Amino acid sequence: MFKNPIVKNILSAVAVAGFGFILLNLTFLFDVLFQSLVDAIVTLFTPVNFNMAWYWFPPVKHALFVGVIGVISWFVFRSKLGVLYKAIFMTVPLAVVFATLGIFLYRWPVAAYSIGSLLGIGVLYYFYRTKQPWLYYYTVILIGITMLLVGLLGVEI
Repeated sequence: MFKNPIVKNILSAVAVAGFGFILLNLTFLFDVLFQSLVDAIVTLFTPVNFNMAWYWFPPVKHALFVGVIGVISWFVFRSKLGVLYKAIFMTVPLAVVFATLGIFLYRWPVAAYSIGSLLGIGVLYYFYRTKQPWLYYYTVILIGITMLLVGLLGVEI
């Protein structure tokens, strides 16, 4: 049954959606831990709550988190992991980038959706030009539509 390519493709798509969802939840928990760690380190040096005192501090913390995810992603995509595992992991950097665009551009929803759409189309075009497996396209489209619905429906992350 698992040797049938149709069954294998369907199971791969379900695995990307299911395990990607689990990985996204773990990623957002990691974000909370990372930002709490940054807050704890800062409070060692000063009693001031920088989250409330300086408007630029929370975006800087989030940008640092995006950088950490970028470094982790670089190592994962350069590894010898299989296509399925990389496609599952790809949900993380895509969702983080789309969420970051939404966070930084929440006052200008048209700009956020336009830049997010251009980014998604650009990634799909890159995959097309480099002849990547279909599972990567599926992951980009799945996360793009999911994050679009998150933004349109006003879901709080």
